[in-house]
Amino acid sequence: MRFGRGDPGKSTPVALPERAQTVTLTPSGGSGIPARVLECSPDSLLVAIMVPIEPLSHRQLEGIVLEFSGPHGRVRLTGTASLESPAEPDVVRLDGPRSIEVLQEREYVRIKAARPAIVYGAPDQLPIQSFTVDLSGGGFLLAGPDSLRIGDEIHFQLTLTPGVLVIGGTGRIVRVDAHGRRAVAFESISEPDRRRLIRFIFECQRLERQRGLETDDRCGS
Repeated sequence: MRFGRGDPGKSTPVALPERAQTVTLTPSGGSGIPARVLECSPDSLLVAIMVPIEPLSHRQLEGIVLEFSGPHGRVRLTGTASLESPAEPDVVRLDGPRSIEVLQEREYVRIKAARPAIVYGAPDQLPIQSFTVDLSGGGFLLAGPDSLRIGDEIHFQLTLTPGVLVIGGTGRIVRVDAHGRRAVAFESISEPDRRRLIRFIFECQRLERQRGLETDDRCGS
């Protein structure tokens, strides 16, 4: 966000999320809900809630806060919120968005989660079985293998929940830590798979808060 020093009559530009960006909606008195931006303009934002919930009440909409990752950290916005249509209670419009604050933090929430992973460098290469150390909406930390180098592109498949369809896509090795673990940043992942991953992360967070534990059987090893 930029804070102007020029003409005091000019309003401060408001940092806004991009179209299709993942954001978090926090209703008044509630917890964060994952959502995605459908439309974005300086005067209005239209976002779609990505998890099944009851329609938000007028009281919940009055104090709603939208959070997203901006160039300088986590941005929190408020404004006049309403449901776009009674037929679409999972679509929320935020008119007159204005900033509350910018928080310096990572772009995505990251959780510790040991989930089975299969990776391969190309479709004709033999798959390598490994597991994740942590997960976020932008990638994951992989426990090896040593053959992967920084800059390598990989295809991956992750099993978030046993017995449920895996999610997959492509990623790139962007870092190797002191323990030899590979940090993978997503390059391509389908919207349904990204939504499933974000729902999984939010559910893990909810269970952690509820139980006061670092991990849960559904999220950890």
